Amino acid sequence: MSVDLEKVRADTPGVGHVVHFNNSGAALMPRPVLDALKHHLDREATIGGYEAESEAEPLIEHSYDAAARLINAGRDEIAIVENATVAWDIAFYGLAQGFTRGDRILTAMAEYASNYIAYLQLQKRTGIVIDVVPNDDFGQLDVGVLEAMIDDRVKLISVTHVPTNGGLVNPAAAIGAVAQRHGIPYLLDACQSVGQMPIDVAAIGCDMLSATGRKYLRGPRGTGFLYVRRSLMDRIEPPFLDLRAATWTEADSFQLRPDARRFENWENYVAGKIGLGVAIDYALDIGLDAIYARIAELATRMRDGLAACDGVTVTDIGREQCGIVTFRHDRHEADSIIDALRQAGINVSASGQSSTLLDMQARGLERIVRAPVHYYNSAQEVDLFLERLGQILGGN
Repeated sequence: MSVDLEKVRADTPGVGHVVHFNNSGAALMPRPVLDALKHHLDREATIGGYEAESEAEPLIEHSYDAAARLINAGRDEIAIVENATVAWDIAFYGLAQGFTRGDRILTAMAEYASNYIAYLQLQKRTGIVIDVVPNDDFGQLDVGVLEAMIDDRVKLISVTHVPTNGGLVNPAAAIGAVAQRHGIPYLLDACQSVGQMPIDVAAIGCDMLSATGRKYLRGPRGTGFLYVRRSLMDRIEPPFLDLRAATWTEADSFQLRPDARRFENWENYVAGKIGLGVAIDYALDIGLDAIYARIAELATRMRDGLAACDGVTVTDIGREQCGIVTFRHDRHEADSIIDALRQAGINVSASGQSSTLLDMQARGLERIVRAPVHYYNSAQEVDLFLERLGQILGGN
């Protein structure tokens, strides 16, 4: 199976207006997702919000089935929430309520800032220890060293699958095998990988996984989901509860939901939840293997072209590299390159040191240009990007 480029571009209104290489920020939505959002919002405006939600219940429930199918989970193991950060925080803070002074968290060099800030907050509150697993020779988490670092004080392995600042793909399944051998809960931040590549939580061995809708799934902003393995669910106390998460049974007692929806709250973005399900269906219809193969092809084309540009250094590392392409120039600042490309109708973004502090400090990087490709991008767009970039860089 391969990507039908003509069809997916016809389904993507944005490609007629911009060359979009900011796909790990927020990808362009396909028409079916946009139509689903608009239809539900129209129904809310016409018949009322609660009434429209009731009418759309089959579509809402389908989104749980779609997310479960996407990652090979059970529908009862899926919570649909506002974004990947909320999903990750619910899992982390819920599990960490039982952590005490001296307990250890093992994480990666390229861990994302939001996650690491949460570790630091917990360290300040309780005295837990944050231990960073060093990289191997390819720049990815060293699985052998990870296993050697484990003792009975390790309470969590928490890793970002695909870091925000480059093409690195951490060895998620190998990490999962270590976690399972030692019976340690494993939280995977899959914000940049879900929708870009095949994800199977059973094969990876993670106990919790957080994902977003707006990036490689091409879904609406304000959507995300959390996977929690059924066998771990009762070990995680949701950090906050409402009448969605639990039932008030007596004046002095309540009963938690038995499924992952205990991690949701009552008020939510119904149109977005529907749109997320449509976005997942769209990706599944194409096939994640075909999507990832197409992304890898375009990313290789872009990296090869960048490597041929005078003064450009491609900053991606890892044995396996995905569609997030990053680079720096020895004379031009990242933001000046971004502004000039935007004036030429090409969207890219920057990744700063504060987003992945440990990794970028270790590599002497402060701010780099990020140009993630997606399957709906064309080879001609990559070539146009390289041509315009060459003109910008040759301007001084």
